[in-house]
Parts: sequence; structure tokens; C-alpha cells
Amino acid sequence: MKAIIEVARKGSIFRTAAHQLARARQSRTPDFRLSFESARSLFAELTPARLDLLDTLRRVGPCSIYALAKAADRNYSNVHTDVSRLEELGLIERSEDDAISVPFESVEILVPLAQVA
Repeated sequence: MKAIIEVARKGSIFRTAAHQLARARQSRTPDFRLSFESARSLFAELTPARLDLLDTLRRVGPCSIYALAKAADRNYSNVHTDVSRLEELGLIERSEDDAISVPFESVEILVPLAQVA
């Protein structure tokens, strides 16, 4: 499964939901979709440091926030803040034993450009 993160127009949530239902009916695991109203808001939430954390966590596998901070060579407090936000966005999962992980094989970021009239 992959995460598709996109800049989408208002109201596109209905198109996304219909797409996910169609995939579920075909017995395929639906991709995770996360939409933002603008590229500015997308990149305010998914900073380079947070994207690097996703990559590091995917590479090292399920671990504690402390272990992730050590693997990423970053300050624990900053990693904790970033992990909390990524978890709120649905890009990181936490197990019952408090280990965090990335449930996706890949992340695609889609930023459409303005259409020329």
C-alpha cells in the first residue's frame, strides 16, 4: 500500500472516497490518501525533516521514538514533535507496545500546476 499526498481542490474528498470504495470492491487494498488545500499547507506539514523521518523509520523498521531519533541523528524532543504530527496525519502508526512504524511502501506527493486557459 502507498500513501498519496496531494493538493486537491475543495470538494475533491468525494472523488477520493468514491475511488477508494471502487478499489475496495475490487478486493484491492485502497491507497491511503491525504489532501491539502495548497502546496504551502502541504509543505508546512510535511517538512523535509519529517519526510526524512518517514524514510528513516521505514528503513529501520518498527522502533521507539528514542531509537528513531538516534537513527536519524536528531534531537529526541524534535523527533517526538514530528512523530506526533505524522501520527495525527495518519502517516505513522503506533503498536500496542508503543513501537512506531510506517505502514506504507512508498509515498507519492502530487502537486498539480495551474491550468493554462
